[in-house]
Amino acid sequence: MVTPAAAATLRALHHGRAPDDPLVLPGPWDAASARVFEEAGYEALATPSAGIALSLGYEDGQVPPQEMFAAIARIVRSVSVPVTADVESGYGLAPKELVDRLLETGAVGCNLEDSSGGEGGTGTLRDPDEQAAFLAAVREAAGDRLFVNARVDTFVRGVRDPAAAIERARLYVAAGADCVYPILAPAEAIPALRAGIEGPVNVLATPDGPSPRELGALGATRVTFGPGLLRKAMAALRGIAEQLG
Repeated sequence: MVTPAAAATLRALHHGRAPDDPLVLPGPWDAASARVFEEAGYEALATPSAGIALSLGYEDGQVPPQEMFAAIARIVRSVSVPVTADVESGYGLAPKELVDRLLETGAVGCNLEDSSGGEGGTGTLRDPDEQAAFLAAVREAAGDRLFVNARVDTFVRGVRDPAAAIERARLYVAAGADCVYPILAPAEAIPALRAGIEGPVNVLATPDGPSPRELGALGATRVTFGPGLLRKAMAALRGIAEQLG
């Protein structure tokens, strides 16, 4: 059973960090990868929905909720560090049911995104006030048992002005979000986001972008990788496969 103390451990990892020491959360896609990351010394893990989807043979956004929650539970059971889970936009579940399902997996945090339609520019941003109300209901249902990371999808949807992300972020923090995640924010926008957002800011590390330490210096509190680590592992495995025989 998830306890407030377990979520508090994850919450504490986001505070009091030096600018060049962001919280780095690798993204395991199964139990084996989760163990590797824990053995490497990481203090917490963040499951990526796209990475789990690929590992289960689905496209991103196409995993049935019961399979996603089962995959998260297997990851949580395999490690002793806190795990936060990407549950997309909540799968259409009511806030209490979503919280109950998450707590059943053993996860102590979650990502919740504010748009639909995948990672391209053609998806739809949710009304920010509606999303804030949803986040507030999740917070009410969870109390302090879950660390809520509110994803802001303005950059994903082609809105390049950081002010749009900041406006949403402020609503979500006021609704009870512990952290804000302006996914795909370009490096040059991070200082403005850091200045305009109260509390921790999650930034996505990309293969050709700044290192986690560099992202921290720009203003990131927390750095995650989405499915990037799985893709690196697949590339390495492809190289091994080509040398077999």
